[in-house]
Amino acid sequence: MVLDLLLIALAITLDPLPLMAFVLVVASTGGARKGLVFLLSWLACLVLVIGIVLLLTGGQPPPPRSSPSAAALGVKLAVGVALVVYGEHRRRRLAAVRARGGAVPEPGTEATPGAPSPTAAAVGTGDRADDGASSASLTREMDRTTGWGAAGLAVLLQPWGLVAAGATTVVEADTSHLAGWFALFAFCVVATSSLLAVELYVVFSPTAAKARLLALRAWMERHSEQAVVALCLLLGFWLVGKSIYQLTG
Repeated sequence: MVLDLLLIALAITLDPLPLMAFVLVVASTGGARKGLVFLLSWLACLVLVIGIVLLLTGGQPPPPRSSPSAAALGVKLAVGVALVVYGEHRRRRLAAVRARGGAVPEPGTEATPGAPSPTAAAVGTGDRADDGASSASLTREMDRTTGWGAAGLAVLLQPWGLVAAGATTVVEADTSHLAGWFALFAFCVVATSSLLAVELYVVFSPTAAKARLLALRAWMERHSEQAVVALCLLLGFWLVGKSIYQLTG
């Protein structure tokens, strides 16, 4: 259970979409306060899901080969299959884009079939400028967001498919032992670690943080598709293999 929880938590914290949105939140006016609200809302979602699962199981894992155990494994298998299908869909779309244009288009650009343009270097420079302008525009939009808006954004951007995978693993938690509580605590901390690191950076180094985090966001935006594909396929195959092994073992 512990290894599964940690792998799922790593996938959650490395999901690029929530992290890119969180960078915009902390880079806006009053970003440290909004970021804290976002973090608390993010954690509240995780704790709520864990609490519901523990309420249903009574903090005791179901007996092996019992109906509840098989049902939990079936749900985990379904989540794993869904992640693999989604990851493969994104991989094929990424491959199709590369086949048409020879490279993954950066945000705000479209791939052009045929030979590369002789002005590709100039276009690349313009793309980086567009990235900066886009981030600045989104940051200005985020300036008008309230703390409640940041909290709602955390709920909307929660990777609920991965959280569902975590919930099916929490079914195995035994809260009669301290190790069970420690595993659940570690899951919440790891799943929030990337956001927490960004928040602490903004709090202790606000001047340097904004520019560097927006540059990081621009880089992540250009590589987010590859990251999503890798996370979905790796975690999906792990969940599928582990579930089948436990169902048939």
